[in-house]
Amino acid sequence: MTDTLVFDIETQNFFTDPEVGWGNYGALKISVVGVYSYVKDKFLTFEEHEMDKLAELFKGSDRIVGFSMNRYDVPVLQNYFLREKHGVDLWQKRRIDLLEEVELATGQRIGLDKLARANLSGGKSGHGSKAIGLYKDGKMDELKSYCLKDVEITKDLYDLYRLRRYLYVPHKETGETSRVSFIV
Repeated sequence: MTDTLVFDIETQNFFTDPEVGWGNYGALKISVVGVYSYVKDKFLTFEEHEMDKLAELFKGSDRIVGFSMNRYDVPVLQNYFLREKHGVDLWQKRRIDLLEEVELATGQRIGLDKLARANLSGGKSGHGSKAIGLYKDGKMDELKSYCLKDVEITKDLYDLYRLRRYLYVPHKETGETSRVSFIV
């Protein structure tokens, strides 16, 4: 049985850091990867030194789900898998990027927090820049919780879409919501 994984990554640094530079995915270092496995029915976290275990989990999946993963999470994680010769090609997996689907359907990008608030009972627990600070402060348990909250929200949105075949998407400027369907 193959698995569907919902995942999110957090990094130790970002494109705006002087030693990185915009678009330099190879210079980004992972701090934590949060994953939900449908086969295991479990949320998991992996730190940078656990990429071997993470690669094994991804090998057993045929579908991956994320939010803005095609522009960020997949390129960063793929660099790790290639560099460490794990034999995992994320680009060959069936990928469902909820942000990309919403953008294709509406012509606008919408944040995970706003999408969650329009469809679920709450939103994110903080902004993505918070994650780098948590890592630098050595607060790994808080960082893992933050990352898994984003995974949980993404999973809940994905499950909701599969159940009812649409999401409510707030307009970026007016805040007015509309029902949006896309193909998954």
